[in-house]
Amino acid sequence: MKRALLSVSDKTGLVDFAKQLVALDFELVSTGGTHKALADAGLDVIGIEDVTNFPEMLDGRVKTLHPRVHGALLARRDLPEHMATLKEHDITPIDMVVVNLYPFKETILKPDVTDADAIENIDIGGPSMLRSAAKNFAAVLPVVDPTDYEAVIAHLKSGEDDQKFRRQLATKVFQHTAAYDALIASYLTDKEFPEQLTISGEKFDDMRYGENPDQNAAVYTSALPEKYSILNADILHGKQLSYNNIRDADAALRIIAEYDETTVVTVKHMNPAGIGQGATIEEAWDQAFAADDISIFGGIVALNREVDLTTAEKMHAIFLEIIIAPSFTKEAYEVLAKKKNLRLLTLPFTTDVPNQTEVTSVLGGFVAQDRDLLSETEADFKVVSKAQPTAEQLKAMVFAQKAVKHTKSNAIVVARDGQTLGVGAGQPNRIDSVKMSIEKAKAKPGFEDAVLASDAFFPMDDSVAYAAENGIKAVVEPGGSIKDQDSIDKADELGLVLVFSGRRHFKH
Repeated sequence: MKRALLSVSDKTGLVDFAKQLVALDFELVSTGGTHKALADAGLDVIGIEDVTNFPEMLDGRVKTLHPRVHGALLARRDLPEHMATLKEHDITPIDMVVVNLYPFKETILKPDVTDADAIENIDIGGPSMLRSAAKNFAAVLPVVDPTDYEAVIAHLKSGEDDQKFRRQLATKVFQHTAAYDALIASYLTDKEFPEQLTISGEKFDDMRYGENPDQNAAVYTSALPEKYSILNADILHGKQLSYNNIRDADAALRIIAEYDETTVVTVKHMNPAGIGQGATIEEAWDQAFAADDISIFGGIVALNREVDLTTAEKMHAIFLEIIIAPSFTKEAYEVLAKKKNLRLLTLPFTTDVPNQTEVTSVLGGFVAQDRDLLSETEADFKVVSKAQPTAEQLKAMVFAQKAVKHTKSNAIVVARDGQTLGVGAGQPNRIDSVKMSIEKAKAKPGFEDAVLASDAFFPMDDSVAYAAENGIKAVVEPGGSIKDQDSIDKADELGLVLVFSGRRHFKH
């Protein structure tokens, strides 16, 4: 007869699994609530204290941390001296460990959680048994996931000693305990960038491919999920999101979170194509579409108000990949759902995006940083030119600064209050981005009221000169160049308003 030790917090499928183990000639050993659940189901169960010959103590903190448990798990069956030691100490080998851990994650997600509650839900005995079983997977089956119960029973019934299957279960154990410990470490630390940064995630989905068809990919949620996330959106219509869809949709969510006003954001390749605002969501759409009616083709649209019928009809007229909104009216949904491949997603919008450490892979490691959550107001601006900005220009600068923050560097945004007119993104030099954004904006209605925003300082006065010579009357940039005075002098020479924001917004 073989022996299985069962001690689980998640009792999904437990009783049926245990009954099948008994039918396969296993005797059951268990602890606490698991023991009660099995006994209440009419199963014969050996209490852990009858194995250790020692009572549970310290309010259950110590139950299985005992040589009679870990010796039974770690003894190598192929070493006679190990088996002789078990016999000498009257220890019965344990052939399977079925354990899932105290619900630490669920505990710390409670809004009223205390440190005392969190600490009591740090499992010690469970991970120890799992790790012992997983280390000795050649002889012991380590089972940490209830979804594996069916496969374990099938493995046992086959009568084959499938070491590959055992290794897979052991791998899952170490992945699980590593993620569990990483979450505990993250909860307990008060350092933003600790000496050892552990990152864990839970697989959300396998991707059909990555950025390109020859790249494999998967998407993971963070250990503590964020409510405001594309991975938390409800997909009402359309097929699975692709790798690029997720990256673009994430960019759209970040951008639109900058604005309280009724706003529509269109995104292409993680850059804003157009941002528009209006008294109604239809007006905001009109402004966003007019901002760039070419780049939006095949793009992502995020709206921070419910989509109505008239707005839906306008969006339906062009090819879009994804539309994200807090809701759709019934009529709007019916119109948009006529397109089989158009993804329709709902997500409650917010302007309160929490600060989190974000990581980016590099060869051999990764870099980590805070999110860029700074947003400038008029109070942050310093006018450095002789020419003074109008109230409308200042409002347009605030609007443009929020857009430039989410545009790839070198980033330039030409905008009026409530509408982008031209975006220059990702150019190796700043003057090319200036030229690109102005060229896009020149033919647009409202260009005469436009301001130009830059994500970083001008290294020389050529950007100021080009802007002034091509119809821009006001510019906002961080300042901080050793040649700032050249730009100021050029602005004064050409009658341009120049404002320093004092804050850089590089986005690589």
